[in-house]
Amino acid sequence: MSRIQVALNVDDLDTSIAFYSKLFATEPAKVRPGYANFAVAEPPLKLVLIENAGHGGSINHLGVEVADTDTVDAEQTRLAAAGFASIDERDTTCCYAKQDKFWVEGAPDGERWEVYTVLADSPTPNGEEVGAVCCA
Repeated sequence: MSRIQVALNVDDLDTSIAFYSKLFATEPAKVRPGYANFAVAEPPLKLVLIENAGHGGSINHLGVEVADTDTVDAEQTRLAAAGFASIDERDTTCCYAKQDKFWVEGAPDGERWEVYTVLADSPTPNGEEVGAVCCA
């Protein structure tokens, strides 16, 4: 299964969850502090909401979620053959999930595209130890 991912910055997570739950007639698949995602069946969409006050309504990044690491590899090879550079991120934790992915370089307007697969859930957004304090 592949589906497009749209990650949006939102000003208020609860308000946005309520809106998108009604819009797509589905509840979020995952809700964490400052983060939610929806696995929308129709149309096939992974909608990610990232609370980022003052930036609501803007795109955080875009992506293509694929079924497995073999598909990530195949897409990276296909895009490299077409002349695209990429930044590899394997066994990384992002958005409360352990992932294998790469970022496509050189989008004409600077938009950020990732091709990824989810390997496992994570209790923290970026792989920090549970209860760790970040960024004083």
